[in-house]
Amino acid sequence: MLSVTHTEEIEFSPALLAQFSEIVSRYPEGKQKSALLPILHLVQAEYGWVSVPAMDKVAQFLSIEPIEVYEVATFYTMFFLKPQGKYVLEVCRTGPCCLVGAEKIMKYIEQKLGVKEGEVTADGQFSWRGVECLAACGFGPVLQIGPEYTFYENLTEEKIDKLIADLKG
Repeated sequence: MLSVTHTEEIEFSPALLAQFSEIVSRYPEGKQKSALLPILHLVQAEYGWVSVPAMDKVAQFLSIEPIEVYEVATFYTMFFLKPQGKYVLEVCRTGPCCLVGAEKIMKYIEQKLGVKEGEVTADGQFSWRGVECLAACGFGPVLQIGPEYTFYENLTEEKIDKLIADLKG
């Protein structure tokens, strides 16, 4: 994964641009904006987040206005608008998971990692956030870790300790 700051100029690799072109080719002439979501996913996979310079380059590639990219990237919570840790722990915070301890788990993760929701640990390894339903209501509290989106269910403090230790190892 490449690193990019908030303000630095960005150039997409020829391989990434080829992927963009392949995606655009799936849509009718003049409808290249339809490729925006999959292209933003590729940008995030490459850089770990979607910076303003990256969104500007996507807009340029698709021949659309930058605001059209910003509107999409800020609407969908799966796009990170600032750098994240290598591992992003996403804890379901909806009703069923909260009833079985999700809020307690989120407080524990905050304490364990020493960072608040949305922050990154000093070593760059972890960040965490509460997210909407992860569709595992019968197994809560639950979290997922991207970019592979591995699920961890029936969470306890002990399971969180083991998970973090395993990820560090």
